[in-house]
Amino acid sequence: MVNWSTDEKKFKRNYPREYKLWHLIQLINYGLEGEKLDEKEVRKAWPRIRDQLDPHKATYLEFLLWDHKPSSIQFNENFWALS
Repeated sequence: MVNWSTDEKKFKRNYPREYKLWHLIQLINYGLEGEKLDEKEVRKAWPRIRDQLDPHKATYLEFLLWDHKPSSIQFNENFWALS
């Protein structure tokens, strides 16, 4: 992932915790580009990053991580069928 508006090296060096959360949000919202998400890391950071994610991606991650069907966004019942 390339971010043109942020000096990632300086950000990572000066604010490692904030960088980790920011990087996780960037990966989820804008694409993984070959990287993989660590499930434990996403679960641990979830309360702090949820509000900053794209609502549809957050809903999908909640479904994958905790098997919660969405309540605020209306989907067809067939949407969740894996067939």
